[in-house]
Formats: sequence, structure tokens, C-alpha cells
Amino acid sequence: MTEITNFRGESTPNSARDQAEAEVTDLIARVGERVRAARQRRGIPRRVLSEISGVSPRYLAQLEAGEGNISIGLLQRVAIALDHRIEWLVGEDDPWSSDAMRVADLYRVAGMETQAEVLRLLSPAPSLAARAGRICLVGLRGAGKSTLGQRLGAALGLPFVELNDEIEDQAGMPVAEVMALYGQEGYRKLEAQAVARIVATHDALVLAVAGGIVAEPETYKTLLAHFHTVWLRASPVEHMERVRAQGDERPMAGNPEAMEELRSILTSREALYGKAEAQIDTSGQSVEASLVQLTRLVRERGYLD
Repeated sequence: MTEITNFRGESTPNSARDQAEAEVTDLIARVGERVRAARQRRGIPRRVLSEISGVSPRYLAQLEAGEGNISIGLLQRVAIALDHRIEWLVGEDDPWSSDAMRVADLYRVAGMETQAEVLRLLSPAPSLAARAGRICLVGLRGAGKSTLGQRLGAALGLPFVELNDEIEDQAGMPVAEVMALYGQEGYRKLEAQAVARIVATHDALVLAVAGGIVAEPETYKTLLAHFHTVWLRASPVEHMERVRAQGDERPMAGNPEAMEELRSILTSREALYGKAEAQIDTSGQSVEASLVQLTRLVRERGYLD
């Protein structure tokens, strides 16, 4: 994907669109081959598969020939009729020869202890050298990332960086304008590039990132690999109260279900935030108390060694 340097008129090159079209064509052909192979392995004539799935013979013929558009709903019917999962038909790995898919199937039916051991073996922790002296604070808005990050940096003699400030410098406009003009996708591209730049230019710093960065798999992987990540936790009520104490009434404005939505967001991201190297619960604590706890954690774990 072409790197975005700013939003002052850069357009998507034709080569990128051509590549996207080629990938779609390859996908359609791959699905057709998989369906035909699965049907033949089961010894099912196309007419019988049509009767079982409720999909017309004409559509099945087009599907197997790699022609036309793929309807997800009809493809799911075909997959069920073939006793396959739909991902077997669309994935790049061949379901009949892929060791990766076989391991995935075995993992699904394994017990929790076995699954945990597999994850431990396949996901070794990044080396301390890769993380250097970089500390990243993650968590929902209102957790205290900016306040504690700035004070932690001062206490440790490290620069403090707000990732959104880096994004604004790169884009040449405020984050709100980036979101308004180019949407979430444009913002996320700049976010990923900003993280990569910081890794390349800083061996030691305190970084505060937006709460939603954990939902971007590749960017979050970069953070986990190159930073000592700390999840700053707080209760939903405190998240909301802290945001409003900053003078921002937008979370509640015209939205009586704002608190319920915040609880839902926090619940949906808990597992992602939980991947952080450490966590501190700031609920019911003063800034000073949380700072003492955070500073002690950094020193005891040797994040700057």
C-alpha cells in the first residue's frame, strides 16, 4: 500500500487499483477451484449439490468456472452442503494440504491449557532489546495516559510524545480534520506510519496512544513488539467523569445511552488491552498515587535497563 505522506492532493495510483482487481480475480478463481474439488472429493454431481444447497445449477456452474461475482450468502449455503467451513473455500491456504489449517482445527478443539501452551510456544515475547527504553501507555480515553505519561516522562528524564501530535504534524492538519475529510482508514494509515517513525527515531520515550489503536492488529503488534506497554485501567464511570472534568461534554451530549456504549467498548477491548505487558488500575486513585505506582513498575521491571 502506498505510504501517505500528507493529505494535500495525493491520489491512489492506478497500479494499486490494478493490483486490487487482480486479487479479486484470483479470489474468484480460487473459490471456484475449491468448490469443484470439494464436490468431486465427495462424489457429488453438481445437480445433487444444487438440490442440497438450494443454489441453482447455473450459479454453481458459474461459481466453479470462476465467473461473475460471489454472493456470500449463496457461498455459505454451498459450504454447508459440502460440510465445509466457508473460510476453507476463500482462504489462501489449501484446506486439504495446509499444515497451518490443520493446526488451527486441532487448536479449536483443544483444552484451554493446551491452547495456552500453543500460544506461548508460537508467540514468544519480544526481546528486551527490541523494546529498548520505549514505554507506551494504552487504555480508553480518560484513563490518564496524557497526564501520567507527561509526569512519568519528567520523572524519568524521558521525552513524552502524544501519538496524535505526531499524526497532526505528518498530516498538516488537526486529527479532527483528518477524520472528517479522510475517515477512519486515512487516520489509521497515518497512525501506523507515526508509530513506525517513532520506533525508528527514539530508543527511549514515553508514548501515549489513542484508545482504539488496539483494534488495529498490525499497528498494535508493532507496539507490543517495540514498546513496554502498560494498560491504564479505570472504571467506566471514572472514564466518563474524567473526560467531562476536562470540559468535554461530547460523550454525553444528546446521547442518553453514552455510558452503556462506553461500557460496551471497554468490554469489547478488554482482551486486547490485556495483551499489554503490564497494567495499573487508576480507579479511585489520585494522579500522584498512580504516578508512584507507575514509576515503581517501570523501575522494578527494568524497562529502562
